[in-house]
Amino acid sequence: MANKIKKGDTVKVITGKDKDKEGKVLSVDRKNHKVLVEGVNMVTKHTKPSAQNQQGGIVNKEAPIDISNVMYSVKGEAVRVGFAVKDGKKVRINKKTGEAID
Repeated sequence: MANKIKKGDTVKVITGKDKDKEGKVLSVDRKNHKVLVEGVNMVTKHTKPSAQNQQGGIVNKEAPIDISNVMYSVKGEAVRVGFAVKDGKKVRINKKTGEAID
C-alpha cells in the first residue's frame, strides 16, 4: 500500500465524530492503517502516578484514527494524493492541481 499520508502532513477528517476537523499528523502506523492526528479523536485516560507524572489522574489525549478517514488538506480543502515521477524521483502530487507536495 502506498504511503500517501506522512508524519507532519496537515489532514482533514472526512468521516466520524470529528468530521471536518483539521490537524497535523503526529504519527503513522502503517501496519494497522492508523494515524494519530493532533486535537482529533480525544479520549480521557486514567493514569496511575509514575516517575514522569507524579500526580496521576485523568488525562485527555489523542487516540489513533483509521487512515481511510482522513484526507490530505491544502488551504482547508481536502484533496486526493497521487504519485508521479519528476526528475527521476517519485513524488506525491495534488491530484486537483498537479503540484508536487514534497
